[in-house]
Amino acid sequence: MFTYSSISNYHSFLAENPDGCSIAVSHFLAKIKEKESLNAFLEVYAEEAIAKAKWLDDKRKTGKPLGKLHGVVIALKDVIAYTGHQLSASSKILENFRSIYNASAVEKLLEEEAIIIGRNNCDEFAMGSTNENSAFGNVLNAADQTRVPGGSSGGSAVAVQAGLCMASLGSDTGGSVRQPAGFCGIIGLKPTYGRISRYGLIAYASSFDQIGIFANNISDVAIVLEVIERPDDFDSTLSNAPARNYSSELIKTGKKFRIAYFKEAFDHASLDPEIREASYSLINRLEEDGHLTKAVDFKYLDYIVPTYYVLSTAEASSNLSRFDGVKYGYRTDLGSSDLTEFYKSTRSKAFGKEVKRRILLGTFVLSAGYYDAYFTRAQKIRKLLINKTNLIFNDFDLILLPTSPSTAFKIGEKKSDPIAMYLSDIYTVYANLTGIPAISFPLSTHTNGMPFGIQAMTNRFKELLLLQFSELLAQKYTSFQNPTSGN
Repeated sequence: MFTYSSISNYHSFLAENPDGCSIAVSHFLAKIKEKESLNAFLEVYAEEAIAKAKWLDDKRKTGKPLGKLHGVVIALKDVIAYTGHQLSASSKILENFRSIYNASAVEKLLEEEAIIIGRNNCDEFAMGSTNENSAFGNVLNAADQTRVPGGSSGGSAVAVQAGLCMASLGSDTGGSVRQPAGFCGIIGLKPTYGRISRYGLIAYASSFDQIGIFANNISDVAIVLEVIERPDDFDSTLSNAPARNYSSELIKTGKKFRIAYFKEAFDHASLDPEIREASYSLINRLEEDGHLTKAVDFKYLDYIVPTYYVLSTAEASSNLSRFDGVKYGYRTDLGSSDLTEFYKSTRSKAFGKEVKRRILLGTFVLSAGYYDAYFTRAQKIRKLLINKTNLIFNDFDLILLPTSPSTAFKIGEKKSDPIAMYLSDIYTVYANLTGIPAISFPLSTHTNGMPFGIQAMTNRFKELLLLQFSELLAQKYTSFQNPTSGN
């Protein structure tokens, strides 16, 4: 029986099994079928994956060099372009649209011989924290199907959580990789803004969006990151920093980290007491082992969520104006020659409630008379946050924060209160506002049976340090095991 633990172990399995890729793909296709009630996949590329696995098995028999992700089975969030495949952003307005090109990240996965097994459900246009905003139904948390998996990359998180693939790609605009990773008890990395090309990623808020990675171990995250971060001419915001060989540099023994944490965050009224206790316990254990830990004053915590939602919705209102029913996607059947009415009818019928809410909010904050009061002020606060962050990293290697104020909540619990939903992002949006890399790592299990995570952040382009610290956590400070993967 096939079992999966890591990419390195899988490649050892392939060396001993001539039909290993085919065995792996058959295993994951069976698991996807078995757990299709989770609604993690909108589409499964079964025939294509089987054919690719056979081709890779045949290639190994020739003795030719193999790619870094040879035979690795990966799923894609439904906002990442894959040539010839449907790309809907889980929205009716992009119904039946097929991508005409590959996202740069996908191109790099394919170059290194990964197998793309399907596209994952998500909140519509990546707007949401629960995966309840998809036009194609909720994704269910595999640990408790009455609870949300987090969002917006909920399908990508559950695909890894439930053992339906080896790794997956999501997108993170305000925590959409890290928050579902925390809710599902897996690892979720948001790299530095500009580390991974956004070419082929459907835009929500362009100065925040970043492709992220889900996996069950740090070594898998490291190797996927080193593949997809490579230079790309199609994204002008992409860093030209040379790619790192993270997987070979991951373990660095004996390093003592300098760790800051925000007391205002750990003592915030919204934080679950058990998560607070476990987070402080981790800090105390790190201190006992010789790492420097220190509380840092951070007076901007309550400004983070309003700043994020002013700026991100402003960008969303601009980015989503292109979806008008003229060039592609859903088009209303309006018996009128009035173009404005056609636009209004198409967008009103095809966009979901949350997307319309954010478009309206973004249009409002950009409107005459309100631009300076909201948008300009929010930009100033963003600059203050960046300056404060730079000062912190002058003295510290890392910042620790909880991933989320609570464990995964019940389906429908917060849907009627969008403000309460937005406030659940209080610990994740900070990294997107400042552009720094952040990772959510499973810390423990709550007495309610649900997992929760701890979040670490480093300065821009310090992903190697972030991964090294996360590997230390995995080896020494947590014994959490994902009980739902079934691998």
